[in-house]
Amino acid sequence: MNCDFARQPYTRLHELKRVVRHVEDRVVLITGAGQRLGAATAARMMDEGWHVLVHVRSSVEEAQALLDRAANKHGQSRGTLLVADLTVDADLERLVREVKDHPLVTSHGLAGLVHNASFYSQGSFEETSLQTYRSLNRLHMDAPYLLTQALLPALELAGGSVVAVVDTSWGRAWEGLAHYTSSKAGLRQLMLNLAGELAGRVRVNCLAPGAIMAADWEVEHFAKVLEKVPLGRSGQAEDIAAGIHFLLTNGTITGNVLHVDGGWSLNE
Repeated sequence: MNCDFARQPYTRLHELKRVVRHVEDRVVLITGAGQRLGAATAARMMDEGWHVLVHVRSSVEEAQALLDRAANKHGQSRGTLLVADLTVDADLERLVREVKDHPLVTSHGLAGLVHNASFYSQGSFEETSLQTYRSLNRLHMDAPYLLTQALLPALELAGGSVVAVVDTSWGRAWEGLAHYTSSKAGLRQLMLNLAGELAGRVRVNCLAPGAIMAADWEVEHFAKVLEKVPLGRSGQAEDIAAGIHFLLTNGTITGNVLHVDGGWSLNE
């Protein structure tokens, strides 16, 4: 026996009574997974053999189509559809119960939690209401806080990992986006703090997309951004999905912000 190893203190992860040994036993909850980046991530995780809890607020048809495609592709169901408005306390609490009561989570725990749900719109500071601002804070900070807190035992059971999709706006001023960028900055800080506080129990990381899938109202601005991107092109939703998969499965990385932005952050 390696005596040096034997003297190492055991962490909570070493004390788990159950260990997920097979990829097909791994369950991940992805919020906002009906469209765009969330849907691409859900598809990637299902392709990798994980069972995906696909959360949506209103994109029910899109999410069901995503699950149907995966089932047809792999010959078996690889996901479960969960519907909830994360800005409504009753819905959020119901979502927590549904995740905890899922048979695979009960048996194996929750191997991954991806905070992806978001709402992105432009509006001048003078015209953006306090209600809109509070709604974004509830979506980007309150919901991830409660979900991580409530699902922590399930995450520990599986030796799980948390990933939050944040933003490359950190440290910058974006016209018409004060309500969005400030709430995303709060999510980033929450996750980094939890990475330290929960070290040895659950890994926590962030992924910051940049120059990915422009919204209809920002096409002109998006083109100007691409001029500053070292790679000279935009990324794809699948690039984000690959980054999230990497953070979920690399057992050594925690407290990190992975920029998937074509090198845009080099111009800060």
